[in-house]
Amino acid sequence: MRVLIQLRPSPDIVAAVAAPDLTATTADVTGELPGVALDHDFTPVPLPRVRPAIPGGDPLSLNQPLDFSMAPEDASVLVRGEISDDDRAARTALLPGRGGSVVGVYADPVIETSLTCGGTPPVGTWRDVERLLAVPRLTADGYDGSGVALAICDTGINAAHVTRQMGRSFTIDAERSWSPSGVSETPGEFPVDHGSMCAFDALIAAPKASFIDIPVLLSRRQGDTVMDGLLSDAIAAFSHLRTLLDAQPAASRALVVSNSWGSFSPLWDFAPGQPGNYSDNPAHPFNIIVGSLERAGADILFAAGNCGAECKDRRCAFPARPIVGANSHPQVLSIGGVDTKGLRVGYSSQGPGRLSDRKPDVCSYTHFAGSKAFGPGTPDSGTSAACPVAAGLVAAVRTHWPASAISPAQLRTLLYRTAADRSTVGFDYDYGYGIADTPALLSALERRAAATAKV
Repeated sequence: MRVLIQLRPSPDIVAAVAAPDLTATTADVTGELPGVALDHDFTPVPLPRVRPAIPGGDPLSLNQPLDFSMAPEDASVLVRGEISDDDRAARTALLPGRGGSVVGVYADPVIETSLTCGGTPPVGTWRDVERLLAVPRLTADGYDGSGVALAICDTGINAAHVTRQMGRSFTIDAERSWSPSGVSETPGEFPVDHGSMCAFDALIAAPKASFIDIPVLLSRRQGDTVMDGLLSDAIAAFSHLRTLLDAQPAASRALVVSNSWGSFSPLWDFAPGQPGNYSDNPAHPFNIIVGSLERAGADILFAAGNCGAECKDRRCAFPARPIVGANSHPQVLSIGGVDTKGLRVGYSSQGPGRLSDRKPDVCSYTHFAGSKAFGPGTPDSGTSAACPVAAGLVAAVRTHWPASAISPAQLRTLLYRTAADRSTVGFDYDYGYGIADTPALLSALERRAAATAKV
């Protein structure tokens, strides 16, 4: 166990430790302490003496006026070491009084950065995301989503709001958009909601993509559970997308599908093992149609979900492995979330996935000030935002690399290989292969183009 050891050496040593122009070492402060592996790389730290400011005050209370003295005859010094876990209590008890200088032994526990959670303020802005995605380089190299269809499967897009917030217009492909039965609004004219946030976030890297509005989350066909009413319409939506993809010339097929939704509870599903189960069942019709759309050439992205261990969404009810169903499909990109500082947000679901062990695949940016779809000051958050941010990057790549040149599986592999690793051992269940890294991805594409040109 790592510990901090408080010592009260002679005043001249305390003065040397406290002096800004001197550097005292652990060896200067104390000799060897039996049973303690001292950390001699740790520079001793002076610790002031605290006393109640009012005579007769409680010497152990912080809830009163206090005086702090760094005078050499008052202050003490902290050094760092490690005590074996064997007989820890006995060894710790023997240290105070050792040589007359040890006055206390304290735990030195691991501390970690507090992760971003729901309800916390934005971390950066969409302009930071634009910079982190290296959008100026994407633009300079002609990767802007031109000629690429980008489907937002969500609550529908309000194009006027997105245009106003981003300061530039974009294309809604109304003719190729699709709505569930009973949804009558015109594509691009839905109320401002989750779908507008997703469109905004996808536009950051793919400003010239043609957006296909698929408001599948507005399904009016509700059954006994949430998924009863949704998944059947999602199947119909993906069937529509397959028709669109088949209609594209084979040589230039480019369809990216962004899905910021998923199942939160096993109560919405048949039990695992039952033939009709969705969450764990690759034979479920939706999981099959997802695989078929990918095989036809579509890049399909799903949010990993907001059931991270540190601050999960209140709806999360899977006791473990919350990346379920198509969100964990082996032929999709499951996107985890990091803030603009590169730290996983606490609500981003961790793997393993249920259909495929190695989920999430990669992470992208979320929890930034962006679309204002939920009001000023409210961030674009959740893996719901990270997914379309990544979808925009994929759409940008497809500008020059259609599925005939790089299959969806090959592009996923490139994203894995070029991601900025956030662990020391490659893939992990927090970040997947890491954060999608635009410069590394573009460099890999350049090498691929050069190799292709030589053939």
